[in-house]
Amino acid sequence: MTTNNNAVIHEAASASIYDSPDYKRSRKAYIAMCTFEYFVSILVTDAFLAKLLTHIGISDSLIGIISSLVSFSFLFQLLAILLMSHLRNTKKTVIFFETLSQLFFLSVYLIPLLPFSVTVKTILVISCILMAYLCKYLVSSLCFKWANSYVDPTRRGEYSAVKERISLLGGIIFTLAAGYVIDHYESLDNLQGGFLFFAAAMLILNICNFISLYLIKNESKKQIAAEKKTAKEVLQNTLGNKSFVNIIILTSLWDIGRYVTNGFLGTFKTSDLLLSVGTVQLINMVANLFRLFASKPFGRFSDRTSYARGFRMALTLTACAFAAIIFCTPNTRWCIVIFTILFHVSMAGINQNNFNITYSYVKSDYIVQAMAIKQSIAGVIGFCASLIGSRILSGIQAAGNTFLGIPMYGQQLLAAISLVFILAAIIFCKVVIEKQKCMVQ
Repeated sequence: MTTNNNAVIHEAASASIYDSPDYKRSRKAYIAMCTFEYFVSILVTDAFLAKLLTHIGISDSLIGIISSLVSFSFLFQLLAILLMSHLRNTKKTVIFFETLSQLFFLSVYLIPLLPFSVTVKTILVISCILMAYLCKYLVSSLCFKWANSYVDPTRRGEYSAVKERISLLGGIIFTLAAGYVIDHYESLDNLQGGFLFFAAAMLILNICNFISLYLIKNESKKQIAAEKKTAKEVLQNTLGNKSFVNIIILTSLWDIGRYVTNGFLGTFKTSDLLLSVGTVQLINMVANLFRLFASKPFGRFSDRTSYARGFRMALTLTACAFAAIIFCTPNTRWCIVIFTILFHVSMAGINQNNFNITYSYVKSDYIVQAMAIKQSIAGVIGFCASLIGSRILSGIQAAGNTFLGIPMYGQQLLAAISLVFILAAIIFCKVVIEKQKCMVQ
């Protein structure tokens, strides 16, 4: 009886903490920060980035590699482990590197305006993107743990879903507006004017991002001190943890599956399927509406069952999405709509569960280090997959869009490869991950 009473008292105390003004403000500020960050990510991925890189004069295969630099950049998260041992102020550290990251992303849209050769511009673009992701991923795990420390552990899935829904709703409007802007400037034969407009928009978003981070409650010195661990302790509680290693395998299979194809779909949509950027963004907008409605059910399902089951359900939708690309040609362009909707809906479950699943198998004191290791390993593997995808795409294009004498686009073959790895991830999640003992923390 006493134990039950203590549990009730502890639960009530916890509830009062999470309902405090500081905690509520921090949760709202983090939602705002993620929304502004999402707007920036829209402009440096998919069709918008492909349009900028094509304008510079970069080849399709190299565009695919550049678009996949995000996966290689996950390697930078390993530096977060070193950062943790010298951390003195969480808020200042996150704000500094996040702001710097946004400025490097902004610089990408200024490069086409420079009077340099294609080679120099290519080097500058790659350098700016790498530096942007270096700064971003150096503190991404730290920012995630810091901001989520103000969220009730029993409602993480639902909170993640609400956060995502707000980002998506704003992103739909932002995407539509951005697509209209770039198409308008292209119709005037003034793409550089459109790029300058985007650079100005990203500057404003950076300021909003800064303010949002500033409003999040800082960690106490006691909390920061507790997170400082020796290298031996980190290794024992991460790579020495079999359950966590299995999570690395799962995310690696997922990253191979998506990166072998996704980086090459931007040019596939605009160059092969002959879709305008505005049309691509309209399709993305519709897909995000579907994702918007799927996000909260995914979160509640994961909270009620487990993050692993939520992950597997999302992967099943991803498999169906890549299957649609296998049959996508200029005559069946509607397949790209099916792919986009299914993939976006699946991301509603994958994004939140990919982050939260670490809490189920790693002690909270090692979450930052564990996430850094997981994302780094899976990201590098994913980047290698994009390099292989680039070689395959170049080979098929050089053969006149044929493979073994069969007419096809390179992206169709890449999608088939992606499907194989996603199916492997589904099986591994079901057979291995879901049978592991979970922690609630």
